[in-house]
Amino acid sequence: LPLALGLYTVNAVYGDTITMPCRLEVPDGLMFGKWKYEMPNGSPVFIAFRSSTKKNVQYDDVPDYKDRLSLSENYTLSIKNARISDEKRFVCMLVTEDDVSEEPTIVKVFKQPSQPEILHQADFLETEKLQMLGKCVARDSYPEGNVTWYKNGRVLQPMEEVVVINLQKAVNKSTGLYTMTSSLQYKPTKEDANAKFSCIVTYYGPSGQKTIQSEPVVFDVHYPTEKVTIQVLPQSSTIKEGDNITLKCSGNGNPPPQEFLFYIPGEAEGIRSSDTYVMTDVRRNATGEYKCSLTDKSMMDSTTITVHYLDLQLTPSGEVTKQIGEALPVSCTISSSRNATVFWIKDNTRMQTSPSFSSLQYQDAGNYICETTLQEVEGLKKRKTLKLIVEGKPQIKMTKKTNTNKMSKTIVCHVEGFPKPAVQWTVTGSGSIINKAKETKYVNGKFSSKIVIAPEENVTLTCIAENELERTVTSLNVSAISIPEYDEPEDRNDDNSEKVNDQAKLIVGIVVGLLLAALVAGVVYWLYVKKSKTASKHVDKDLGNIEENKKLEENNHKSET
Repeated sequence: LPLALGLYTVNAVYGDTITMPCRLEVPDGLMFGKWKYEMPNGSPVFIAFRSSTKKNVQYDDVPDYKDRLSLSENYTLSIKNARISDEKRFVCMLVTEDDVSEEPTIVKVFKQPSQPEILHQADFLETEKLQMLGKCVARDSYPEGNVTWYKNGRVLQPMEEVVVINLQKAVNKSTGLYTMTSSLQYKPTKEDANAKFSCIVTYYGPSGQKTIQSEPVVFDVHYPTEKVTIQVLPQSSTIKEGDNITLKCSGNGNPPPQEFLFYIPGEAEGIRSSDTYVMTDVRRNATGEYKCSLTDKSMMDSTTITVHYLDLQLTPSGEVTKQIGEALPVSCTISSSRNATVFWIKDNTRMQTSPSFSSLQYQDAGNYICETTLQEVEGLKKRKTLKLIVEGKPQIKMTKKTNTNKMSKTIVCHVEGFPKPAVQWTVTGSGSIINKAKETKYVNGKFSSKIVIAPEENVTLTCIAENELERTVTSLNVSAISIPEYDEPEDRNDDNSEKVNDQAKLIVGIVVGLLLAALVAGVVYWLYVKKSKTASKHVDKDLGNIEENKKLEENNHKSET
């Protein structure tokens, strides 16, 4: 028990039991012991009596202590349910026949306050405005405590027009307990957006000074917009025709602005909208500078949008029908917002060069695709198709050869034309159709029909080729099987055939030349001999040698022969 002002003091906790020993030695001849307390004016109020002889205890009729007192045999006084009103000077008295001894004790009562709470919190705080942040309330303390405000763990010191603190203390008359209320007026800044505010109550307990802290509170700090930002969504590096674009405008204030003015190319006035402005299926004319501002036309931001486009013009396109040998100019023209890549595809195979037709052939027919893509613009691709049909009247060439077994002959009808001609064979005279013909595959407008025959006599075979354009008829005389015949080999290609033809022509030319040279030499020699014969006749007449003339005539006759 600490000693205060030279007196013993008992520190008690509110609501607990106060225990006060009588700090006197029990004298001989003790008659009884008593406890009293002193009124503020010094007058005594007796509250308990114990006889040493009869061992009985009596408690005085004092309303404040009814049923709360207990006096032990060693004259220790206990008071249940300590109250603030129990803070008094109590005196223990031991009485004998000759003397009265007294020993005072001071009672101090302490009550810990409840955990402080921040009440009447502001819904939000506005920068540059001094306003009530809240009130820190700590209830039922004894003795009275003190309240301190903190921000992010640091003490908030009062500052004029920035931090204004007002502490009020109220006492409950029935209990004597104090309630401390500290109000805080505060002028926040943007940096206080996530600040933690709390308060701490400092109080005194039986063992000294202690503190209790409130739960921290974070306030929504409102501040004006200082910067506007415009964005293009989705955040793609490229925009192409047909895309949907969303313009989003935002301000860095809190709360953020809910409405803006959007400035669109071609529009004289700003368009009032929420924080987003949507454009669907954009075209190339949407390229330009876009702006947004606050509704008061302050704080503007801008961005540039480029809408990429790609046009492809194929001439001619669709289905085109031309005649073999005709010319067909083809052009694929590109118009785009940046460099484009162009390539051609024919019948699902990529071509190395662009198609150009000065003289159409059957192999030129097919499906042509001109396709283009825009570099670095995903999904921007265009293609157009040309379906080229090359038509031609049937063309026929017939060949024959005697087979190696000498027992049959093969007759081939080589046919060109589109649409594919139908082929029929006939034999002149009988007119019967030969149905045993075999056809090769129809490729690039060409195919052949082949029959094998063994004629007993000379015959004429006729090949008839017919399509929608024309009917073509060609005949070929074929000798009896006993007479071998050979024509140009049907299996050689055109180049080889041309080479063979050229060689044959060369050989025939040489032979004809040699024959002509020999003929000329014979004529010259004959003329020479004839002149010699005439001269000899004249001489013989002159000489009259009949025998020699006969011999000369015989020689001349031999020479002529």
